[in-house]
Amino acid sequence: MSDVPSARRPAGELEAEVLTTLWAAREPLTPQDVQTALGGDLARTTVATILARLHDKGTVERTRAGRAYSYTPTVQDPAGLAARRMHTELGREADHSTVLARFVSDLSTEDERLLRELLGGGEGGNDSAGGNGDAGGGADPRSTTGPVTP
Repeated sequence: MSDVPSARRPAGELEAEVLTTLWAAREPLTPQDVQTALGGDLARTTVATILARLHDKGTVERTRAGRAYSYTPTVQDPAGLAARRMHTELGREADHSTVLARFVSDLSTEDERLLRELLGGGEGGNDSAGGNGDAGGGADPRSTTGPVTP
């Protein structure tokens, strides 16, 4: 039996650490900057690979910084990242109505109330969809009728 602990991390953990580092920096970072901020335990090539994968997913943008790239997150925080993932999943299906109906049907009562409030249909709500200008991709989600009823 080996005394060497497993070096494998759970899927996505390194990406989350890199994103957290980029959010904290509030300025573009190179792979070397990220490696240093993470404590130097990871190889620069590992950090560069993680950043390239995040770029491929659209989670970070990159610009040339000499011979390297510098990276900036395209989402502001973990909530923005979760919202982007949800939007991506929705975009994978042609029948948005059914996907959204199934999503809403699985929400807790409190989450459904919150969603209705954000969409302007709950108590204390207004007629805007949250005010961020990016909630519904331009369409008014309240204009659709379907199996989503109180």
